[in-house]
Amino acid sequence: MPITRPPAACLVSLAALTLATPALAEPFFNRIASFPVAENLPEGTDPATPTSAEIVTASGDGMVVIYSDSPNEEIGFVDIADPAAPKGLGSLAMGGEPTSVATRGGTVFVGVNTSESHANPSGRLATVDIATRAETGSCELGGQPDSVAVAPDGSFVAVAVENERDEDLNDGALPQMPAGHVAIAPLREGAVDCAGLIRAAVTGLAEIAPEDPEPEFVDVNAAGEIAVTLQENNHVVILDRTGEVLAHFSAGTVDLDGVDLSDDGRLSFTESAKGVRREPDAVQWVSADRLAIANEGDWQGGSRGFSVLNRDGSLAYESGPALERAIVEIGQYPDKRSDAKGVEPEGLEFARFGEEDYLFVLTERASVVGVYGMKDGQPDLRQLLPSGVSPEGAVAIPSRRLLVTANEADLVEDGAARSHVMLYALQDVAAPDYPTITSAGAPELIGWGALSGLAADPETPGKLYAVSDSFYGGEPRIFEIDATATPARITRAIDVTRDGAPARKLDLEGIAPDGEGGFWLANEGNRDKLIPHALIHVDAEGAVAEEIAFPEELAGAETRFGAEGVTMVDGKLWVAVQREWGDDPKGAAKLLAYDPEAEIWGAVRYPLDPAPEGGWIGLSEISAHGDHVYLIERDNRIGTAAKVKRITRVAISELEPAPLGGELPVVTKEMVRDLLPDLAAPKGYVVDKVEGFAIDASGAAYAVTDNDGVDDSSGETDFLRLGPAEAM
Repeated sequence: MPITRPPAACLVSLAALTLATPALAEPFFNRIASFPVAENLPEGTDPATPTSAEIVTASGDGMVVIYSDSPNEEIGFVDIADPAAPKGLGSLAMGGEPTSVATRGGTVFVGVNTSESHANPSGRLATVDIATRAETGSCELGGQPDSVAVAPDGSFVAVAVENERDEDLNDGALPQMPAGHVAIAPLREGAVDCAGLIRAAVTGLAEIAPEDPEPEFVDVNAAGEIAVTLQENNHVVILDRTGEVLAHFSAGTVDLDGVDLSDDGRLSFTESAKGVRREPDAVQWVSADRLAIANEGDWQGGSRGFSVLNRDGSLAYESGPALERAIVEIGQYPDKRSDAKGVEPEGLEFARFGEEDYLFVLTERASVVGVYGMKDGQPDLRQLLPSGVSPEGAVAIPSRRLLVTANEADLVEDGAARSHVMLYALQDVAAPDYPTITSAGAPELIGWGALSGLAADPETPGKLYAVSDSFYGGEPRIFEIDATATPARITRAIDVTRDGAPARKLDLEGIAPDGEGGFWLANEGNRDKLIPHALIHVDAEGAVAEEIAFPEELAGAETRFGAEGVTMVDGKLWVAVQREWGDDPKGAAKLLAYDPEAEIWGAVRYPLDPAPEGGWIGLSEISAHGDHVYLIERDNRIGTAAKVKRITRVAISELEPAPLGGELPVVTKEMVRDLLPDLAAPKGYVVDKVEGFAIDASGAAYAVTDNDGVDDSSGETDFLRLGPAEAM
């Protein structure tokens, strides 16, 4: 059940911002371009080769971004002279795993891991000229580097030499020698003075495994002071440029309330965790005396948020679960990580744009960037940005009003999203582009995602209903949506129940009002998961009143690609079956008809377009309006490989169902709208699952995408306003 939200200033701020009127004058960041880093693969390389953009930096003039690609042991270069149209400049092999990049002017400094094993770590600090993309120098670091940072005055480079533990050895417990250290390399006229390199010891400081510190991330302030996180040791150290320890302190623990700690297919934020270690990853100086840390966790911690600490270790600000709960409202909470570390804040960036300071918090598992204003050193959540899958690093370019993120996950083996570099511009606009749909502003915290079907209230313009699919099989729900608001607002969640308990074993893919306050739901079956192909009738409160299994005439021909939408025409229910079943000719899917009064089934066939190479074509929705039923016909491809995402329609006069088991008439389809431009408009990557479509009581058309519950997905949901149906 939805729960009442506890007081949280950060949450209230975001809700107010998200639902704000155009009177707001403050600027917002909007995504303006995405660059799939596979485009930088060397000529002749298999385009399906996995790539990754992990840590990103920018040239001194802000015209080129450079990212680390550890799987390919390369760094990549992207021309952003026109930030709305980034162009690949190729890559440079590093002879080892590049773990981090940082720049000074036209030079990029690269930490390169050359370790033979965890027990025998090694690495180097490479110097690369950005203009020629050639390596110009190298220094041995005496261990495996992780993070690299350049002092603001250009006097030295600091490197966190982690010598990371083997997570498979003794369950990853510390200590595991050799110990890590911080390397401080002086710069002389822009070149690294290898002879002057200092290996600063940070042993004997942490309460946890003091003999085995694992430096994770470094940042340098204007005074040349180096902040370093010891993630597994749950500790923070401040060094001067000579390696002397100026301060050190535990990162401490957090008590969490109102969180979801169970991977159970339910979005239930009612649990608590006490004394959770922060175990920070990224660190950023946010003033001369304050540090921000991203509390990702790694070993035994992960407090799901971020903190701002004074230089003596005292707490100046703690986000707790506030950022995570704001992410819940935009449908990007990763439920499969509930029993681990939730949204996992991992990366940070801090910069001043004009007269205002911003802190950017990157959540690895939610694929969201939290944008915070830092007035008086206190974070204030301004907006949430959509990112690629698993944002790892970010660089701000204030001189050009740009933010760039590197998103490490490449899901090419699953036929899904590639790794991306994404660009955002600070724009003077009334409201941000994202999110397009949210539950912010509801009286209760409503978790949602994986929207798989859409329907319109027959009487109220702008009132829609959606369902979530089997990803949330532990808590199937109907969502009421107010599409008159911008962004669209999820105002209520209705639990689908049997005998007062959640109706499990459902994969809801379609919804249609029954005209009496209740709903008909289309359930996509899967015999392997004991989920039946069925129509389900629920009352206004979501209680199951009737379940109608598909008829025996279809049982022997079924596949897992079943019901994907339901609508009502003249008292009969029409169900779109996604793909061909065993009794269908290739290239034809059924539209099933069911008469609830006569309890009679029938069908027609719908002609599908030819499937793209390596993919398939199917139906994802059916919705009646006027003299037609409208359908979503789409392929299962993503990004640049996506070719077919469209709205079609069939005249109701052609819907003359024939009995099952015999010859079925083939209907004529009409192309209505190509959705590819709509799906490309957010400047991310084209998603595969546009699954909901409805035309409301005023004739306005809407579509929505299924974000797969943020599992192997960026988690973005695109709520598309398609205008008057007659003009589509």
